[in-house]
Amino acid sequence: MAPNPAPPRSSIGIVSPSDPLRILVYSDDAATRAQVLSALGDRLHPDLPPLSYLEVATAPVVVREVDAGGIDLVILDGEATPAGGMGVAKQLKDEVDPCPPVLLLTGRPDDAWLAKWSRAEVALPHPIDPILLGRTVLSMLRTESSPTG
Repeated sequence: MAPNPAPPRSSIGIVSPSDPLRILVYSDDAATRAQVLSALGDRLHPDLPPLSYLEVATAPVVVREVDAGGIDLVILDGEATPAGGMGVAKQLKDEVDPCPPVLLLTGRPDDAWLAKWSRAEVALPHPIDPILLGRTVLSMLRTESSPTG
């Protein structure tokens, strides 16, 4: 009898092919949130489960939801107001353990140093490039090594 194939792996460890990966998308701008969801779609790769999204418009809700757990990736808009994604990323990394990976959308490429300060794993500049965003999120969710966690 052939052994069962190993379940898919992601940055959050072994995942069930039927349980969606939860991505929290934070921006005070509904159009920015819609661009992220449109760029990523329902499924990034056949080896990964489908994606589900939690759209958030305020920083306190971001912190509450990430602290509650069950979020696989956080995408933060660095241009959000009144609380920008960089400050929210720093707060999450300082206060939530374990904190899921964070992708920060910056206002311009020169803001990369601020993204580094915030401890976000990845920073991408506005405007959103759907192909680059998809590839980046895919690489953040997939791992080639043994599962973590």
